[in-house]
Amino acid sequence: MSLNISEWMLNIFGPHGAVGIIIFVMLIFFIDAVLFPTLPELFFVIGFMYMPDSFSFGIALLVAASIGEILGISLLYGIVDRIRIPERIKKVVDKYVNFLVVADERILLVNRFAPMIPFAGAFISIIDEWSYKKSMGYVVLGCYLKYGLILLFSGFFYSFFSSDMAETFTIIMIISIIIISLMLSFYKKRKTGMLHEIR
Repeated sequence: MSLNISEWMLNIFGPHGAVGIIIFVMLIFFIDAVLFPTLPELFFVIGFMYMPDSFSFGIALLVAASIGEILGISLLYGIVDRIRIPERIKKVVDKYVNFLVVADERILLVNRFAPMIPFAGAFISIIDEWSYKKSMGYVVLGCYLKYGLILLFSGFFYSFFSSDMAETFTIIMIISIIIISLMLSFYKKRKTGMLHEIR
């Protein structure tokens, strides 16, 4: 599966070189923040596979990911901010957030590793107590922490294994991260009783 995705990605953006791959990764993170989940971790690593020996390329991908996410979250924030949200929905969102591990902007950092808040831009806009600047600070910090670690591990695999083996290990690592994140998210929701309260 990973080979097919990487081939498709290279066929479309490969002709444009490293710049095309960087733009693609930025678009993936933008779409993930605005429209629907895109498994950005997987595409981030596949993008890195284009030039795994280049430290500067890895950093460029990291920056592109953060820019895509900032633009996506900010766009959604702006859209929701201009819509009159019914008080009933605001109360449901507040109730949901208050059940989480922390109820302030720090949850956006936790959310990076245990996803519990989809469409963060909408939440930032709806919850009056949250600061946009503070929220974005935690979003960016979480982005650099998580994907910086992914870059380090991916670089390690490529340094000590053959290319094919490194790709396999890296994809397994990303799938494991996604599964563990979902399990943590479900566990925390169940522990707080949120699954029953929101129904």
